[in-house]
Amino acid sequence: MIYSLENSKIKMTASTHGGEMHSLTCKKEGTEYLWNGNPEYWKYHSPILFPIIGKVMNSKFMVDGQTYELPAHGLARTSEFEMIAMGNDFITFELKYSEDLLEIYPYKFSLCITYTLEDNAVKVTYDVINLDDKDIYFSIGAHPAFMCPIEKNELLEDCYLEFSESETTSVVGVNKDVYLSREKREFLSSENILPLSKELFKNGLLMFEDLKSNKITIKSRKNDKSLSVEFDGFPYLCLWAPEAGAPFLCIEPWFGHPEYEDFNGEFKDREGTVSLSIGKAFNCSYKIAIE
Repeated sequence: MIYSLENSKIKMTASTHGGEMHSLTCKKEGTEYLWNGNPEYWKYHSPILFPIIGKVMNSKFMVDGQTYELPAHGLARTSEFEMIAMGNDFITFELKYSEDLLEIYPYKFSLCITYTLEDNAVKVTYDVINLDDKDIYFSIGAHPAFMCPIEKNELLEDCYLEFSESETTSVVGVNKDVYLSREKREFLSSENILPLSKELFKNGLLMFEDLKSNKITIKSRKNDKSLSVEFDGFPYLCLWAPEAGAPFLCIEPWFGHPEYEDFNGEFKDREGTVSLSIGKAFNCSYKIAIE
């Protein structure tokens, strides 16, 4: 089911299927900022990545010596959530463990996603609660896709990303099967502007693990419209767009990341995995603002 929220400046819609946001528009001009989910390029809008980000090796992982299987990005984006709370400026969806889900992910959990309107922005909050009688392990991340260029009559090459801080950083290596490698590639050198082009993503996603910035903004050289993603506290950030040159860009704050190509241990020992004790809760949030 699709639900909508709006205030004087913005309107958004979100679905119980996958708990994902479907639309984010400026009410004054009617501009759509979120990708429309055209399956010709990519059928999602803003999926939740849980309990894995990217892929585990051969789609399989081990817990206490037993093998389980999950598709890329996990189970949340294809599961049906329940709407459990809604007010004038917020809505909360919940996904809880079930007997079926325990067959593919052997931990008892509650995952809530809350969308809250704040002036010209949407705050997206993830809450994970351990409902099990043992520690649970997971990764969680966002995968929102934004129209880029924002205006239909522009080209990707008219656009650029602005980091909130000057960055000297590298990107983590990714192999042809979209597993991480231990090689890093120098990427930015005392810069806060990244021009966009189809060539930028020819080697796949761009994953950062040491950014000083806590905000990235999509801007254009031809108009004043922009979209910012603030991601305080997230240890990893990914940028992604299909090589085919689809008119969108994903800005993805992550707790966790795809598996390294040389990893073959237990799920709990994967780098970046969150450990959550019995009865405890994990919380993180990011914000999308439009101008």
